[in-house]
Amino acid sequence: MERVGLKVFVHASAFFAPFLVPVLIFLLIEDQGVKNLSVQAVLFQLVMSVLITISAIFSVVLIGIPFLIGFGIMYLIVPIIGIVKALKNEDYNYPIVGRWIPL
Repeated sequence: MERVGLKVFVHASAFFAPFLVPVLIFLLIEDQGVKNLSVQAVLFQLVMSVLITISAIFSVVLIGIPFLIGFGIMYLIVPIIGIVKALKNEDYNYPIVGRWIPL
């Protein structure tokens, strides 16, 4: 699979296997750019899962509802932006965790 296809696959995996696919691609592919993207994808999914869980807990006292909505939208939109950027063959760093991985 070519590099652009792998990047699209990593981004799209957020909708069907958000942890499994990036980990497998990280272990099987030699391209450092794809490896960095895989790590970013896993970290993003992990951070967003924690934020959504915390927001859901706080929604009991109504303070978490806006955060739950915002993080939920972000959880859906960010991978789509990554797919579009990958199809245009542009580099894309995930928000929040994108700068945690040195290039």
